[in-house]
Amino acid sequence: MLLGGDLDFVQDVTRRAEAVGFDSVWTTEFYERTAVVSLAAMSMASSRVQLGSAIAYAVGRSPLVLSAEARDLDELSRGRLILGLGTGTRTMQRDWHGSDPTAPARRVEELVPLLRRLWSMDDTGVSHDGDFYHLALRPTAAVRPPLRVDIPVYLAGVNARMVRAAGSVADGLVGHPIFSRRYVDDIVRPALQDGASRADRNCSVPIAGYVICSVNENPDLALRWAKAQIGFYAVVRTYLPALAVHGLESMAAEVRAAWSRRDVDAMVAAVPDKVVDLFAVAGTPDEVGEQLQDRFGGLYEQTLLYSPSFGLDSAQLRANVDAIIETLAPGVPA
Repeated sequence: MLLGGDLDFVQDVTRRAEAVGFDSVWTTEFYERTAVVSLAAMSMASSRVQLGSAIAYAVGRSPLVLSAEARDLDELSRGRLILGLGTGTRTMQRDWHGSDPTAPARRVEELVPLLRRLWSMDDTGVSHDGDFYHLALRPTAAVRPPLRVDIPVYLAGVNARMVRAAGSVADGLVGHPIFSRRYVDDIVRPALQDGASRADRNCSVPIAGYVICSVNENPDLALRWAKAQIGFYAVVRTYLPALAVHGLESMAAEVRAAWSRRDVDAMVAAVPDKVVDLFAVAGTPDEVGEQLQDRFGGLYEQTLLYSPSFGLDSAQLRANVDAIIETLAPGVPA
């Protein structure tokens, strides 16, 4: 799971991950990077691994643009795309994308079926007049069929309502880096099943779940990187329920106070060592394989090994990604 680095780095990591036997490589987007271009670059650098977005923003793009981007990426990758979509926080929706943050779960519940209709569109076009999207498309030329009309769509969710949306309309859920085993078992899996049941879907919805991985011969440095990334997410109030199941509300408040001063050292200090055990693996190469199995073994259908990026410079990021590949590649003994 890649966040950070330039496109050359993205392609290099994709090649290496495929060569050592990983099943999939995922990317995301933020205010300075688009997942669409990253996925295109990854497609050109690989031939076997699945390629996923975890996530691409479902806001700021029309359903038509989003469907066309996914068609092209799936064609470019020869049918290897997993389209992972998310809305971000309400602040991101409103302030970053200029979008209405009202009812994001209902919005994606309308969006995903509409995307599928666009992928399977024939010459009669698509007409849709919903609560959030309005489309009247009558093709002016013959419709070129996509490589696949059933491109897998995953939805990102943290709180139960958005997770339920994934269960009702998506092919999978993109988990969050601050999912713990307890939160997945007590909140996420039941919400997924509830969503599927409400939609009369007789299926089990898989989770592609992030695991923060911090690997360094200096275990104290590895621990600091993991704490910094956890602190970065603890600042966001939207993610508080995932912390609250462990009674970490006061920790989150302390982290937010440090962030308000832009005091990264204080943010790191506010995250206890035992909290890292809930959300991450962090230590030497000899330690993290066993940690991964003990803490997250069997938890997700697809485990996304995710390097911390908050507080790391480009050289540190590259070194940590290298260490993840070398230490946790399939076939490397724990």
